[in-house]
Amino acid sequence: MSEQRLTIRDVAARAGVSRAAVSLAFNNKPGVSEATRARIMEVARSMGWEPNLSARALNKQGTGTIGLAISRPARQLGLEPFYMEFISGLESVLSDHSGALLLRLVKSLDEEIDLQRRWWRSGQIAGSVLVDFRENDPRVPALAQLGMPVVAVAHPSLTGPFTSLWTDDTTAITEAVRYLAALGHRSISRIGGTAELGHSVIRAAAFTAAMADLGLPEGRQLTTDFSGETGARATRSLLSAAERPTAIIYDNDLMAVAGLSVAAEMGLRVPADISLLAWDDSQLCKLTHPPLSAMSHDIHAFGADVARTLYEVLSGKHVAPHQVPTPTFTPRGSTGPPPKRQ
Repeated sequence: MSEQRLTIRDVAARAGVSRAAVSLAFNNKPGVSEATRARIMEVARSMGWEPNLSARALNKQGTGTIGLAISRPARQLGLEPFYMEFISGLESVLSDHSGALLLRLVKSLDEEIDLQRRWWRSGQIAGSVLVDFRENDPRVPALAQLGMPVVAVAHPSLTGPFTSLWTDDTTAITEAVRYLAALGHRSISRIGGTAELGHSVIRAAAFTAAMADLGLPEGRQLTTDFSGETGARATRSLLSAAERPTAIIYDNDLMAVAGLSVAAEMGLRVPADISLLAWDDSQLCKLTHPPLSAMSHDIHAFGADVARTLYEVLSGKHVAPHQVPTPTFTPRGSTGPPPKRQ
């Protein structure tokens, strides 16, 4: 059963005062005694209520503030093209609805759950977009209990009762492996994101299955935090091995760019000695030398689709989970046939 959003009326009733007294207490204005102010604040705290400090929640015109919490370091987020494009897509639809995005970076899922609860109970948001799902994600039961409108960016197997939008990562990974195998590669590795993320689990399983289906040796898969630094470290580890791969698939473009630098540092030619393939195509992939081949999809359009879907949910419509276009391979200069073994 959904938890009802607390209101100033609820706090006033519990404290035995008027709604005006609650407003005066929270705005630190004269008109209530210090003892009454303290009682009101304590009652509000025990109930988990906060005043509506935001622009507004959803109004009759369908406008409102949408929440988005991301568990990434601020510096890394500023460097990662995926979220910049995704947020741009969200904003393109929010602006059409005179809405706004409330963005916050968090350090953990527990922190995000507390944040989402505060946003919802205080009326700061009309609904929220949830990203970076884990298996058995604790946000699902916690936020479903609130009755808060949510659109989840993840495969439906991870998102419980929430309306979800997702990309078919299994098909995309399979296409990437098959393309590299068609070029003649037999030793393929993958540098993935955080192992606990649901889409990392899906991609890792798809990579293993695709290699097996093609009769190829099981490729090494290393996990990272998606940063260029850890992507470079993982690339260095693979290329320093006695049996180094002839191709590497990366889980984002930032790590692939870092991998390109590591190959140059180690005196390897791309793609003559090593082929590199990025995920989440961006301008970064087109500006490198050679330009990076990538699994491409329209991230801006993805963000816009998520925002439109959330507005449909907010309007009371039942919206079925749906898949957005699958990433497709875009060949550029970083992939080619493997080197001939001596």
